[in-house]
Amino acid sequence: MYNFKINETYSVKKEKIIFWTTTGILFLFQGVMPALTGHTEMAKEGMRHLGYPDYFAPLLNICKVIGALILIVPKAPTRYKEWAYAGFGFDFIFACASIIAVDGLVAIAFAPVIAMLFLIASYITYYKLQSTK
Repeated sequence: MYNFKINETYSVKKEKIIFWTTTGILFLFQGVMPALTGHTEMAKEGMRHLGYPDYFAPLLNICKVIGALILIVPKAPTRYKEWAYAGFGFDFIFACASIIAVDGLVAIAFAPVIAMLFLIASYITYYKLQSTK
């Protein structure tokens, strides 16, 4: 009774919604937020608290903004997107490890883990959408 083409179209639409939602959230939190708040004293103090030197935060923020732009631009080359996904993956892993090393197993240490889940969902749906082209 069901037409396979209709189900396939529905599946692609669902994947697009998941991809753009997760990628949009990543763009906001990894691109827009660092660009707007990375230079504030509170952000600098947060990095100092984790033991990072003062020059590290601006470099990290620049990389985050570039990576977020690469993820959000549809025509960006796949290889660049791969690097952006990998970079954010490392960022989330090391952020979690840094927080646990300095503050112990506190609730905020799970924020990078949640961000990693969005990253994984974006990555998986990106490749699902690429395979439909």
